[in-house]
Amino acid sequence: MKGRISIFTLIFFFLGFIFFSNTIFAADESAKTDQSEKFNPGEFIIDHVTDKYEWHIIGPHEGGISIPLPVILYSNEQGLDVFLSSKLKNEEGYHGYKLNHEGHIEAESGTSFYDFSITKAVTAVFITSILILLIFTLVAKTYTRRQGQAPKGFQSLIEPLIIFVRDDIAKQSIGVKHYQRFLPLLLTLFFFIWISNFIGLIPSFPGIMGNISVTFTLATIVLVITLFIGNKHYWQHILWMPGVPAWVKISLLTPIEIIGIIQRPFVLMIRLFANIAAGHIVILAFVCLIFIFGDKSEAGGWGFSPVSMAFELFMNAMELLVAFLQAFVFTLLTAMYIGSCLEEPHHAEENHH
Repeated sequence: MKGRISIFTLIFFFLGFIFFSNTIFAADESAKTDQSEKFNPGEFIIDHVTDKYEWHIIGPHEGGISIPLPVILYSNEQGLDVFLSSKLKNEEGYHGYKLNHEGHIEAESGTSFYDFSITKAVTAVFITSILILLIFTLVAKTYTRRQGQAPKGFQSLIEPLIIFVRDDIAKQSIGVKHYQRFLPLLLTLFFFIWISNFIGLIPSFPGIMGNISVTFTLATIVLVITLFIGNKHYWQHILWMPGVPAWVKISLLTPIEIIGIIQRPFVLMIRLFANIAAGHIVILAFVCLIFIFGDKSEAGGWGFSPVSMAFELFMNAMELLVAFLQAFVFTLLTAMYIGSCLEEPHHAEENHH
């Protein structure tokens, strides 16, 4: 066990060093692109955390190694247009489309169009989903092959997490009567968020939970489910609370309860997005400090690089904990929202027991 922990620690620090070196190189090239202008850490950080139409692997963004991704556009004038993002790098654009200064696609004619492109975040979602399918297919086959035996290998890692979500999240928040209906949903949310956060620490791999479109989609799924599963008792307390004067319901309680329903997915979305994005921004900020100190010191910023790298590795270690905590919190809040929608009157619960 100690040997495995040591190997994992070495791999973690090795990946952190690669991430640090890759970011240093990209920042150094960014600082050299225009000697007349000072290095802008804000633009450098935003450029790294925003979604792109290409997958940057290593080196500077101009001249480094990047994988072009499919661009899928549809307009009423030109119809469907599919091409690689590398064709948009020239100033003339391609087929009437070009990239603006913010990195978004715009039509030269000014016409509206629909963008179904496979961006870096979308590609990362596909990779994470495929990885989850492979993991659980492997674990399911192991369960079938080793029925009645103690868990072994990768199964021993996944099984405690499944039991944790089942017993400490689903049963406690939803209740014994209904938890099995929503256990697949909770397991999917937990492992999707946890694995995507974990592999987002790998150099050049985007942290997709730091993309607000992804967290918005997850929160919307939770909202739609809670709207459709609410029982009569739940909606009665939301829309027309018993035992309260009508004027209080109309003027105060009912609007507040409706706002609370809308607020729930917003809280889920912002909490997950802000925590993951903040971690990546802090790591990149430590890298930028090297060039900020370099502009003010005759010796350059490389003297500060050991301090910056130490903080960067510390933040990577913290992100391992945050990756699990954010998956746990999102799943727990989802289970609590579902449990509140299925809550029965107290007399019904007593009869059930």
